[in-house]
Amino acid sequence: MPSLDEDLIALLGPDRVSVSDADLATHSTDKWFASHPPQVVVHAKCVEDVSKTLRYANEHGIPVTPQGARVGYVGGAVPSKGGIALSVFGMNRILEINTADGVAVVEPGVITGDLQKAVRELGWFYPPDPASLKECSLGGNIATNAGGPRCLKYGVTRHYVLGLEAVLADGSIVKAGGRCHKNKTGFDLVGLMVGSEGMLGVVTQATLRLIPHPPMRAMLSAGFASFAEAANAVQRILNSGFLPSALEIADKFTLRAAREYLGESVTPQGDAHLLVEIDGHEPSVIGELGLLAKLVRDLGCLDLQEAIGEEACERFWKLRREFSYSLRNTGLIKLNEDIVVPRSKLVDLVEFAERLQAEHGFAVASFGHAGDGNIHVNIMVPTMDDPLIRERAEVALDQLFRQIIAWNGAITGEHGVGIAKKRWWREAVSTAAHETHLRVKAALDPKGILNPGKFLE
Repeated sequence: MPSLDEDLIALLGPDRVSVSDADLATHSTDKWFASHPPQVVVHAKCVEDVSKTLRYANEHGIPVTPQGARVGYVGGAVPSKGGIALSVFGMNRILEINTADGVAVVEPGVITGDLQKAVRELGWFYPPDPASLKECSLGGNIATNAGGPRCLKYGVTRHYVLGLEAVLADGSIVKAGGRCHKNKTGFDLVGLMVGSEGMLGVVTQATLRLIPHPPMRAMLSAGFASFAEAANAVQRILNSGFLPSALEIADKFTLRAAREYLGESVTPQGDAHLLVEIDGHEPSVIGELGLLAKLVRDLGCLDLQEAIGEEACERFWKLRREFSYSLRNTGLIKLNEDIVVPRSKLVDLVEFAERLQAEHGFAVASFGHAGDGNIHVNIMVPTMDDPLIRERAEVALDQLFRQIIAWNGAITGEHGVGIAKKRWWREAVSTAAHETHLRVKAALDPKGILNPGKFLE
């Protein structure tokens, strides 16, 4: 009787199927610490490969875990039930950039930063900008509804997906939406797929909305004595009628790690950091920057630096993007939680994090997107291999997530639920919402083969 890999080789060809130890190990995990090997890896190169694989898997009841760049933080790409790891990372072509229509048509393996660069050269803009934009794939962005610092002004991935081609569990190919910027033809099947974490279908092509690139950008980098003062500045900026493209905040542990990793000269003074970015046409940006600088100075910042133009702004962003690497440089494991709170709870959140630190003995680093309340709370642990340390970390995480839910916050803003946040899923949604998820899953994937072991189980 033929084995699974032999069946798939006969179906797809030997260049599409792998059971090498190295390939199985590579495709057993993402950037979270969980790992489980698949039985076989399928390297899809076209929609027909995906369709044939899913049709076969559905007929035989074999689990399939869709994968892209595998740089997620919640174990969403881990093949929890073994079976087939279906990689679409090799489907990595930018098929079309059409500025007249304001769209780009891409395959799911395209790296987000590569699309941004390609459209920027034409004077256009794809705004979603997760911190991992140089390594994450657009298919993964769509699966998790990825965000980033520019969400405050420009929105998340969902707002830029006009059309999708996706393969359902039975191998059928569905095309939804299109290249029109307005479209109310039937149910929002595009919206249903965006953020579905590979449990409803496998995206094989996406038509993405592009907008004109703002000709000028400028930034402020401000150091404050306390997180409360920086959070107050966020509210004052918004209440004063400004809508920055990004408002980023960082706490004292994050800054301390950055100083050790990058040096004192590139990090601001104080125990809190605020980044403000604005964009538009040069006269308005220059005028707005001056007004913002005066406002932030009047709010008592310890130091304030300005950046005008792409090159200068990228130096500020380099500091922000290095925060994660600075925390890793401490030698501790970073349990990165992308929780969201109502913006008025920013100070409460950091004070709660400090109480967690005092109670459990783990450092807690908080930084992220202050403008929309999406803060990355990182519980820093020496290891997750020691059962006692892991148990303490899990208790701290339970306390964090239950507090977020009590504040009417969200347990994930952009990473997804996956495995990492699975145990809080039922507390985070109503019974009726949970049952609705199950009905949709049963309708599109009745045998439950797509990405099993994640939050719906």
